[in-house]
Amino acid sequence: MVYLMLLAVSMIGSGFKLAAGDHAKELFAFASNPVLGLIIGMVATALIQSSSTVTSIIVGMVAGGLPITIAIPMMMGANIGTSVTNTLVSLGHIARKDEFQRAFNAATIHDFFNVLSVVIFLPLEMAFGLLEKMSGFIVDILHTGEALTGSGVNPIKAMTQPLTDAILGGLAFLPGIYPGLVAILLGISLIMLSITWLGRIMKRLMVGKAKEILHKSIGRGPLSGIASGTVVTVLVQSSSTTTSLIVPLVGSGILSARDIYPFTLGANIGTCITALIAALGVTGMNSGFALQIALVHLLYNVLGVAVIYGVPFLRNIPLNLSYGLSVITARRKFYGAAYVGGLFFALPLSVIMASTW
Repeated sequence: MVYLMLLAVSMIGSGFKLAAGDHAKELFAFASNPVLGLIIGMVATALIQSSSTVTSIIVGMVAGGLPITIAIPMMMGANIGTSVTNTLVSLGHIARKDEFQRAFNAATIHDFFNVLSVVIFLPLEMAFGLLEKMSGFIVDILHTGEALTGSGVNPIKAMTQPLTDAILGGLAFLPGIYPGLVAILLGISLIMLSITWLGRIMKRLMVGKAKEILHKSIGRGPLSGIASGTVVTVLVQSSSTTTSLIVPLVGSGILSARDIYPFTLGANIGTCITALIAALGVTGMNSGFALQIALVHLLYNVLGVAVIYGVPFLRNIPLNLSYGLSVITARRKFYGAAYVGGLFFALPLSVIMASTW
């Protein structure tokens, strides 16, 4: 499954290069507005229900020439989009008012945290290029541009490039940009397939261990909770699974929303592993950029936890907002539906439509 994911990223990158040709600037102009890039990442993740899939696709797009400046807001949007899963899990308690209030409270902490991260870091990125510069500095230290361009022996390239070339060769009979577009679609399909099956395999192998880590970490302090959330998400390869483990525990009253807050934040960090693995499948001139955008995802989530959870005033904002919303929603279920539909679909689609005028 990991090989399929690496092959998929290679196909997406090669497909973008082939489809864009000399028109890359025009092709990527659609997301030149950072807010629009944010919305695209958000809506794609909310629809696909997997931030791992979307971030891996973004890595492949960067490998094909998508500028880092455009890709960074997309990564941020993926963080918000994946939060919808938490809220859907909480709906399992909707028949019992008190349970639903607690579960909805636990679920929406993640939403408000990720929105607050964007409010803080997107303006900083637009003004100073904070994440782009930090990730670029790390890539320069690692000398990835030299190491991954293919000037030396690259085992990943040796495994994936021949099959990628064979697939593109088999599509050569198609006219114009269609070989590249088909390669992109095949790559996206392979990523979705590989991540879905990898997640299922890891769940079967590790969910019991994940539960054990969860129960041992609760009550041992925020650092333990964050670290455990990170480890569990890496083990099961899905932040959705991590949140699915904890929301019902809060709904049933075993844990409180404050208890699981650090664990949820750890899931944000743990989910970055997929994009880093995907970046390993990229070869050629853009390999350094592919690794850079994967590092942006990691840095963004680590800094988000450090800044928001590290500052007491900011730390309590997601908790207070999620609690207030959960109380209102428990009384009138309509507000819950309006919240999900408004934040994850109506608002993003309105921005997209407004940008086309």
